[in-house]
Amino acid sequence: MKRSVALRLQATVATAAVGIAIGVALPNPQASAAVGNATGYATQNGGTTGGAGGQTVRATTGTAIHTALCNRASSSTPIIIEVSGTINHGNTAKVSGSSCNTAAGVIELKQISNVTIVGVGSGAVFDQLGIHIRESRNIIIQNVTVRNVKKSGSPTSNGGDAIGMESSVRNVWVDHVTLEASGGEAEGFDGLFDMKDDTQYVTLSYSILRNSGRGGLIGSSESDRSNGFITFDHNLYENIDSRTPLLRGGIAHIYNNHYSGLHESGINSRAGAKAKVENNYFRNSKDVLGTFYTSERGYWQVSGNIFDNVTWSAAGSDNYPAGPNPTSNTTVSIPYSYRLDGASCVPDIVRQTAGANTGLRVSDGNCSPQSPSPTTPGPTTPAPTTPPPTSTPPPPSGTNLSLASGAGADGSSKASGTSYGNVRDGSLGTYWSPTGSTGTISIKWGSATRVSRVIIREPSGTQGSIGSWQLVNNDTGAVLAAGSGAGSITFTATSLTKINFKINSSNGTPKVGEFETYAS
Repeated sequence: MKRSVALRLQATVATAAVGIAIGVALPNPQASAAVGNATGYATQNGGTTGGAGGQTVRATTGTAIHTALCNRASSSTPIIIEVSGTINHGNTAKVSGSSCNTAAGVIELKQISNVTIVGVGSGAVFDQLGIHIRESRNIIIQNVTVRNVKKSGSPTSNGGDAIGMESSVRNVWVDHVTLEASGGEAEGFDGLFDMKDDTQYVTLSYSILRNSGRGGLIGSSESDRSNGFITFDHNLYENIDSRTPLLRGGIAHIYNNHYSGLHESGINSRAGAKAKVENNYFRNSKDVLGTFYTSERGYWQVSGNIFDNVTWSAAGSDNYPAGPNPTSNTTVSIPYSYRLDGASCVPDIVRQTAGANTGLRVSDGNCSPQSPSPTTPGPTTPAPTTPPPTSTPPPPSGTNLSLASGAGADGSSKASGTSYGNVRDGSLGTYWSPTGSTGTISIKWGSATRVSRVIIREPSGTQGSIGSWQLVNNDTGAVLAAGSGAGSITFTATSLTKINFKINSSNGTPKVGEFETYAS
């Protein structure tokens, strides 16, 4: 079938070779796994827990990820791999071992189980490098960006798929990721999220898929009908030609997703597939649901969806759009519990929660975002120990360590007329702002300093500018606390040399007048 690429946006591809880093084991082998718990079909068939209960390892290169896998006692030994920085061809080599089966130029999760890969710190970006899951089970991928993976041109990786699964894969949860390309097949790209050859019990949640010819498929051909039990919830599909997803056989549950700018077709249920499609929001798109490019029909159960400026083509021998007035032609029974947001608020809740580096927030089922707690508190991701901070914190006790001799400040960026040092000058008449609506401000010391409380103060007259945030131990990437708004934050006492206040959302331009730190 013919595919035209009508992409409105083009991304600039930039690569940088960096040195090879070796994965470093962090203290406490019982550290927590990913934040939150798997949802959807990933909860079935025994559930999806990834590397929970295993050792936590830090990696800043693809080679370090492979090394962490190969250093395990066995291919099923649980492991949590915390990733930061840019992973690319220049730092991703094959590593050999009895507990792994890796390859250069791709993150290879082959013939393994019980693994979590989670982005930490200032973020993890897989640049022109795909993630390949083959003959594996119980895998979690969370809070990472995968971009511009090509199947033709140079460099190539993973057949052009951002994340691809094949050959007897079971129980995978992909959550809060950003998957993006810079064109379609003609530009060398393939699918963003592909599953084939007996892949089952998968959930894709709170993620962004954009700027691609193909969103993803379930089944590589009309005869590949061994895949299914896939959940898609609270994802953003934006500026994509087709396959959101393409479903051949099997069952999919598709709810509370926002679709914007689908140029050719959207959810393509064919070859006997069944899709339950509920409370989604479709905007400025064409043929968002139906059977397309084949005479082998699929089925759908629809309810609660909103179709906003959606156009529909006429039915033909290989074209069976569900609209302009979609009605159900099957029923699908869902075996797990879930909470539905109203379709009218889906664009807003998805905007606030989906994608990497958004604080891992989820919907509370009533169209409001909330920050989940870690599944098992540990030194790498301890849960907040106090209620969310108030905008007017109580008077501090003890010494403000930010003003101590040898302390300093830096950050991700600073707006014109502001300074990093303004957050530790004892005055609310001066402040720091990032160059955009998000950014990081940090306090640092020349030697390890014990901190258990932080107070974030906004300049006078600017209260309410700070939205969601994470407080991060820069030394380890551990999230010490998470919440929204300025105020007082307490957490388990931690010895560190640098602490980051990472603003993930804001109301306009966020401003921090003082970043105070205390031992108690």
